[in-house]
Amino acid sequence: MNIVVCIKQVPDTTAEKKLDQELRLDRTSVENILNPFDEYAVEEALRIKEAQGADVTVMAMGPESALDAIRKALAMGADKGVHVCDPALAGSDALATAFVLSQAIRRLSPDLVLCGMEATDSRTGQVPSALAEYLGLPQLTWANRLDVATGKATIQRASDVGYDVVEAPLPAVVSVTKAINEPRYPSLKGIMMAKRKEVVTYSLTELGIDAARVGKNAARTTVLSFIVPPARGKGQVTAPKTAAEAAVAIADYLEREKLL
Repeated sequence: MNIVVCIKQVPDTTAEKKLDQELRLDRTSVENILNPFDEYAVEEALRIKEAQGADVTVMAMGPESALDAIRKALAMGADKGVHVCDPALAGSDALATAFVLSQAIRRLSPDLVLCGMEATDSRTGQVPSALAEYLGLPQLTWANRLDVATGKATIQRASDVGYDVVEAPLPAVVSVTKAINEPRYPSLKGIMMAKRKEVVTYSLTELGIDAARVGKNAARTTVLSFIVPPARGKGQVTAPKTAAEAAVAIADYLEREKLL
């Protein structure tokens, strides 16, 4: 089985986020990491590989620094990497990102494409669906569980009353949630081996993509303004002696705040 996992390098989730003068996320003043949601997709691909055999390729679109995210996924156990890197890609939105990734993925003819459900920098969650559309493949999104067998993929997706079971023939695009597994930590051996694993780099020209179709000038979404959320105020502490007193205290507070 040939599996491609789409990953992204994002600013550290614990770092203070800032926008530059063009209202784009400043990625240079903070540490950048492998998107945490993508780690679950990498882990799921590795579990499929260990259970039934597979070739796992991780793919990222981004600047030269995105190679660090690829190397981490390789250290986890992926077999090889693909890095789409071109200065013209700066400022690309979700649709342009999905299109570029789809053109690179076509070269690999995968049986399964895995993605994290969203990236922590933008949180649009649009790339997996757009990717499936560009590839002309069925999409299974928000998977809490994934089973791959007999030429089809079957997922469990959480619902208000439990979960839904959804299946599609392979090849397919599947996005996964944090509930699907627990990602492994790269071992020292894995980190050393990752340095020797193959990473292929593609430019837009090599993928046959017109630079006018990507980048900030081609983006179909624009940030118009932003508001910094107010600092969290001090909480109110009570010390009821019984559960009944605690319930009354909570009810009184909610009533004062007009939440009841």
